[in-house]
Amino acid sequence: MKRNPTIQVASIGLLIALPMSTQLAGQELRQQQSARLQHYKLTVLSTLGGQHGDAVGINNRAQVAGFSELPQDTGGHAVLWTKGVITDLGSVQGGPLSTTFTNPNERGDVSGMSNTPNPDPNGEDFCFFGTGLICLGFLWHDGVMTPMPTLGGNNSLAYQVNNRGQVVGVAETPMTDSTCPAWGFPASYLEAKPVIWQDGSLQELPTISGDADGVGYGTNDRGQIVGSTGACNQAFPFSGLHAVLWPNGPNGGVIDLGNLGATTLNVAFYINNRGQVVGQAGTKCAHSGGCGLPGDTAFHAFLWQDGAMTDLGTLPGDAVSWANNINSKSQAVGTSFDALGNSRAFIWQDGVMTDLNRLIPADSNFFLAEAFGINERGEIVGFGVLPNITCTIDLFCNQRPYLLTPVRP
Repeated sequence: MKRNPTIQVASIGLLIALPMSTQLAGQELRQQQSARLQHYKLTVLSTLGGQHGDAVGINNRAQVAGFSELPQDTGGHAVLWTKGVITDLGSVQGGPLSTTFTNPNERGDVSGMSNTPNPDPNGEDFCFFGTGLICLGFLWHDGVMTPMPTLGGNNSLAYQVNNRGQVVGVAETPMTDSTCPAWGFPASYLEAKPVIWQDGSLQELPTISGDADGVGYGTNDRGQIVGSTGACNQAFPFSGLHAVLWPNGPNGGVIDLGNLGATTLNVAFYINNRGQVVGQAGTKCAHSGGCGLPGDTAFHAFLWQDGAMTDLGTLPGDAVSWANNINSKSQAVGTSFDALGNSRAFIWQDGVMTDLNRLIPADSNFFLAEAFGINERGEIVGFGVLPNITCTIDLFCNQRPYLLTPVRP
């Protein structure tokens, strides 16, 4: 974010600023800003007995959804923490892995994705679990996990459920995806379309003209949906061509939300009930050493509202960022990465992005690597790392789910 020279001069009393006085003024300003920021109590959440876990969403009842490894790290399941008590949500047909990616709704329903025990006949790894097994989305309600149907293909994913019981995600058709070879994926992979699932019925959503594939990532209680459309279903977690909004759900068209200068890496992840959208948008790499991505493109967290996309930038010194969630108070959370891929969780509010590690007790001995979810009370969830654990075989053994609770001044 560029500084306004006029404001900078005014902040030191309209004196001619020497380099040292400018540094001191900047330090004083940052200290004043830090003192005004909300601080948080840190709670590291339990697991199912395995070494690592993630917290990815939180509702207004402080129920937290996420993932945990099983004992002896023999697999992992989607979980729900209620008042600190963890519940294993299981998997579809007893598959080895399941997970979830966003907030539970206010009833405690959780949507997500699960392997089945069956190999994918086309060799796809639709869940990106590394198993090569068929993947199905699910809705967990009152202790029962119901698998999400497909559009005639093999796989589906469920990303978010709203308070109306509508689930958005992606489902395969029986048609082979002609765009996949251009992305380096086998020609046997199937087309995958954005979908909404409600009352047992699956309905396809339109894509931007010319886009073969798409995915719905988020939906609010007005039934508005956001996601991404583009080419080859396997590329979507990394490289949407268009960040999109379905303003009337399945009963209308699709809107391209634009980008920040690059025609790839555009994904809308979440929409709140005010219609504010956050995600990641493609931009040109601003670092002379390159961003390590094709074409020296990068991506930045964005906020879209009233037809305009705002670049939220990155934390100081970082190369890329994304925003995962936003509440109705316009508090957005996400992750900022340096050029080597090291990550820091952030909160964005009042036009400022702040490293959440600055806002927890200094003696926590815990590093907040990613922020996934935030509710209306400002409670935040994500995952962090325990720096005093060395991982060898399991590269994520020091990764733990966390809950941040605002501390009253």
